Amino acid sequence: PCQERSVRLRRWYELMIENKEELARIITAENGKPLKEAQGEIVYSASFLEWFAEEARRIYGDVIPAAAKDRRVLVLKQPVGVAAVITPWNFPSAMITRKVGAALAAGCTVVVKPAEDTPLSALALGELANQAGIPAGVYNVVPCSRQQTAAVGEVLCTDPLVSKISFTGSTATGKILLKQAAGTVKRVSMELGGHAPFIVFDSANVDRAVAGALASKYRNSGQTCVCTNRFLVQKGIHDEFVEKFAKAIEKELHVGNGFDAKTTQGPLINEKAVEKVEKHIKDAVSQGASIVTGGKRHSLGKNFFEPTLLSNVTTKMLCTQEETFGPLAPVIKFETEAEAVAIANAANVGLAGYFYSQDPAQIWRVAEQLEVGMVGVNEGIISSVECPFGGVKESGLGREGSKYGIDEYLEIKYVCLGGL
Repeated sequence: PCQERSVRLRRWYELMIENKEELARIITAENGKPLKEAQGEIVYSASFLEWFAEEARRIYGDVIPAAAKDRRVLVLKQPVGVAAVITPWNFPSAMITRKVGAALAAGCTVVVKPAEDTPLSALALGELANQAGIPAGVYNVVPCSRQQTAAVGEVLCTDPLVSKISFTGSTATGKILLKQAAGTVKRVSMELGGHAPFIVFDSANVDRAVAGALASKYRNSGQTCVCTNRFLVQKGIHDEFVEKFAKAIEKELHVGNGFDAKTTQGPLINEKAVEKVEKHIKDAVSQGASIVTGGKRHSLGKNFFEPTLLSNVTTKMLCTQEETFGPLAPVIKFETEAEAVAIANAANVGLAGYFYSQDPAQIWRVAEQLEVGMVGVNEGIISSVECPFGGVKESGLGREGSKYGIDEYLEIKYVCLGGL
């Protein structure tokens, strides 16, 4: 019953908060993000269990006025069934609860396949789910090696006993899973890759824009799906923004061990991630970009990379055509609003977008014209449990969190009562 689901989800939330420090340390140990960020992730992660504990009691149907006198028309909402949840390594706790909280609130059971780099967070959540009284078999975790990931994903997508697939990860992997799920026409929701633009107009408060840029770009060392990948700065304030941004990077960002209190930038997830950042920088510099600060691996070790800022960047460079997923900030200078919007919308993905302006008319125009699922206006961090998270174009299908998130795990059934 919905009341029981609500109570147990709420207890799971309380246990996460009680064990915040231990859960955060697990994230830092297996992911590398600074402990303070990991603690923030646990609070954010737990908030989805709290939110959906409340939403479990608000799965309302409808009574529709019938066209015939001897009929009554009802609309019921019922759980889709078994949901397979495939999650990434960059937010190993929050990407689970954002999906599982909604699924369990709806009355579904779940099978979670965590990223091969970060299985321990999923297993820790499973232990707390047991303590919270979530029945055995309702929250299931299937860790696997990198070599087995594709095979396990295929089973989850093709098995007819699975009714729903929810995936967060790369667009390329999402397309493979979509094809596999098509064979049994499963319900699918996907939060895929981003290529977020961050536009700074001449009217912007430059200091606020720099603070927002720092938060948006370098959280989790640039390894988030909504972090800025392209900075577009209008020519009137371009030089001031770049200068202040460089100073902020050098003053406020500290590369180090995630368990060190002063660290703001931990290691990247693996060697492959570092190589991609290096590739993007090398390509940009070869085409005329300038390294303002950073630009190379950090002396701490092979997976650590310096927070990097590039100027004189063009749209022909790899770093503005692909998602870097690392601590690289490329800045493109533009002249007109129309030019900035055109560059921002040229990508085949559209998850998040940001812009800074103090012109009310411009704010409305640009917010409506950006082809993304989420827009931050004079804000660099926009994720919140109350708000619908998701993208357009090749950035995905469906929404997570908010009052809309539970709909992804519900079927609508129409019931016609006749002969009355």
